[in-house]
Amino acid sequence: MFRLALIQMLVEGGEKARNLERAAQRVVEAARNGAAVAVLPEVMDLGWTHPSARSEAGAIPDGETFQSLRALAREHGLYVCSGLAEKTDSACFNAAVLLAPDGKLLLHHRKLNELEIAHDLYAQGDRLGVCHTDLGTIGLMICADAFAQDRVLSRTLGYMGADIILSPSSWAVPGDHDNSKEPYGELWRSVYSAVATEFSLWIAGVSNVGRITAGPWQGWNCIGCAQAVAPTGETVLMGPYGVDADTILYLDVETVPRPARGCGWGAHWRQPS
Repeated sequence: MFRLALIQMLVEGGEKARNLERAAQRVVEAARNGAAVAVLPEVMDLGWTHPSARSEAGAIPDGETFQSLRALAREHGLYVCSGLAEKTDSACFNAAVLLAPDGKLLLHHRKLNELEIAHDLYAQGDRLGVCHTDLGTIGLMICADAFAQDRVLSRTLGYMGADIILSPSSWAVPGDHDNSKEPYGELWRSVYSAVATEFSLWIAGVSNVGRITAGPWQGWNCIGCAQAVAPTGETVLMGPYGVDADTILYLDVETVPRPARGCGWGAHWRQPS
C-alpha cells in the first residue's frame, strides 16, 4: 500500500520562481504526511498557455524546473510527477515527467491532444509510455489527452499495462461560471471511468487553481476539482472547487496481482484513515 498526494496548488501565470517555491512547499508537506507519490498540475511552473513559455520554458533535464523537481524527489525520497513547460532548440512543449525517489527520469510525456487554441504555443507531442515500479506500472498523460477520440491515448496506456495513470491537468471555466448550477467535473468522471473499468486501473487527474491572466483563456479561472477514479469506475476522491481551493488530497492505494492484458499489477484503493 502506498499514499498518493494530489497537489491542487495555486499556479500564477509566468511566475516561475513563486510557483516552484510553492510546489516545493507542497511536496515537502506531502512527504511529511507519508506520500510515496506526489502529483503536481499541468505546466506547474508557468501556467497553461501563458506566453512566458516562449522565453522561460526550460530544457529536460537541464532546465530549472526539472532540476528543482529532481532535487525534491531525491531529498524527500518519493516519486514526483509534474507538468512543466519544456523548451528544445526548435520548439516549446506542454510536457510532464515522472521522477523516481533517486531522481531518475522514468517518464517524459509531451501532450498529444492539445486544444487547438494552444497550438501556436506548444508543439505536437511525440511520445506515450509506462514505467514499471515497486508501486505498480504507471502511465502518464496530460489533461485533454484523456478525451482524445475514443479515449485512444488513455486506452493505449491500459493496453501497455498501466495500473495507474497520472494526469497533470489545468481545468478552467469562464469567469462567470456558477458551480451551483453547473457542477464541474462530469467530463473527467465519464472519460476516466470508462477506461478505469475497461482495464481495471485507476486514474488520478490533478488540476491547479488560480486566475488565468494571459493567453487565449485570459479571464478564465482554474478551479481544482482534482479527481481519482478507482478500477470500479467510481470517483473515490474529488477536490474542492474554486480559484482559492489550494489544497493537498491524499489517497491510500493498495496494489495486488491481477490477470491483465499481458502484464502489470491491479490497483485497489481506500481513503486515508
